[in-house]
Amino acid sequence: MTPKERILAVLNRKPVDRLPIDLWHTPEIATELRRHFGAADDLAMYRALGLDKIVWVFMDYASDSGERAGSQSGAGAESGGSRTMWGVPLTDVQAGEAHYAEFASAPLKIYDTPASLDRYPWWPQVERFDYDGAERAAQRAASEFAVIGPWVSFFEIYCQMRGLEQAMMDLIENEELVEATLDRIEAIQTEMMKRFFARAGKFLDLVFISDDIAGQQSLLMSPGTWARHLQPRLKRWCDLIHGHGLKVFYHTDGAARPLLRPILDAGVDVLNPIQHACPGMEMADLKKEFGHRVVFHGGVDNQTVLPRGTPDEVRAEVRDCLRTLGAGREGFICCSCHNVQAGTPIENILAMIETIKAS
Repeated sequence: MTPKERILAVLNRKPVDRLPIDLWHTPEIATELRRHFGAADDLAMYRALGLDKIVWVFMDYASDSGERAGSQSGAGAESGGSRTMWGVPLTDVQAGEAHYAEFASAPLKIYDTPASLDRYPWWPQVERFDYDGAERAAQRAASEFAVIGPWVSFFEIYCQMRGLEQAMMDLIENEELVEATLDRIEAIQTEMMKRFFARAGKFLDLVFISDDIAGQQSLLMSPGTWARHLQPRLKRWCDLIHGHGLKVFYHTDGAARPLLRPILDAGVDVLNPIQHACPGMEMADLKKEFGHRVVFHGGVDNQTVLPRGTPDEVRAEVRDCLRTLGAGREGFICCSCHNVQAGTPIENILAMIETIKAS
C-alpha cells in the first residue's frame, strides 16, 4: 500500500498491510532528518523515512504593511512575522537546543465587554488568508500523502488573545465576553474554511481542530462550561467539515478523559495525541470504550521515552501502543504524541518508525 492508501484505509475502517506511522516534529528535528538522509525538502525526507505522513497545510495570512507589521503570519506561535493573524505579539525564546516563538502579550486583555470588541484592530479579514498558497501546497502533497488542513481553533485562540490566566477567569466572571469573542473567532474561521474547501477540498482528507481543554492532571474547565461554550461550536464545525466529505481530526493534550464522549458525539473522527501518561488516558481502556467509533492518532510518549529513553525502550513503548490502541490492526495511526523536540536522538526516531514497519 502507498502511504496515502494506508492512511485512508485506516480512516475508513478498511484492512491494511500494517498500521500507518506518522511523525510530528519541531523545525530542528526536520533539519536533522533532512541532513541525515540528504533530503532536499520535507517531502523527500518523509519518503526516505518511509512515513505514512499526514501532511499539514495550514493557512497563512497576509498582514498589512503599516501598523499590522509583518508580511505573513499564521494562527499560532509558529507564525511568521511579529504577530499572529489574531494580532497576538510574538517573541523569540531559546531553550537549550530549541528555538520557539512564544506569545509576548495578550492584546485583547483590555477589551473586556462585548461592545468593546468592535474597537479591537486585529480581527482577521477573510479575504487576506493565503488560499492560493495553501491550495498549491495541498495539491503538491496530495498525490502521495494524506493532507490535513487548515488549522482552526476556538479556546486556544481565545487564550492567546486574552492571556491564559485571564481566559480562565473569564469563564467564571465574564461569560458574556467569552460568548461574544468566540462568536467572532468561529465566524471568521468558518468563512475561511468555506472559501478554502470550495477551492482545495478535493486535495484535502482531514481538517485539524486544535483546542486544548486539559492539562497534565485534569481538565482546564468543567464539563458544564465546555458544554456551554464549546460543544455546540465543535458540532457546527464537524457538520461543516463532513458536509465537504472530509474527516475531523481533533487535538487536545492532557487528561481529557471526562470530555471524550461528548467530543466524539460532536462528530470527531480522529482523536490526537493520546497522552497516556496523564490520568484517565490509559490506552487499553480508551481502545475498549471508544475504539469502535474513533481513530486514535499519536500515543508514543515524547516527554520521557522518545527524548530520554534508549532505542530498546522506544521499541517497547511503540509495541505497547500497537498492542493497545492498535489492537486488531485497525483504528490507529501511530505517531509521536506531540512534536518530537530538539535534542531527541535520531536513533530513537528511527527505532520508533522501524518498529511499526516491522509489526
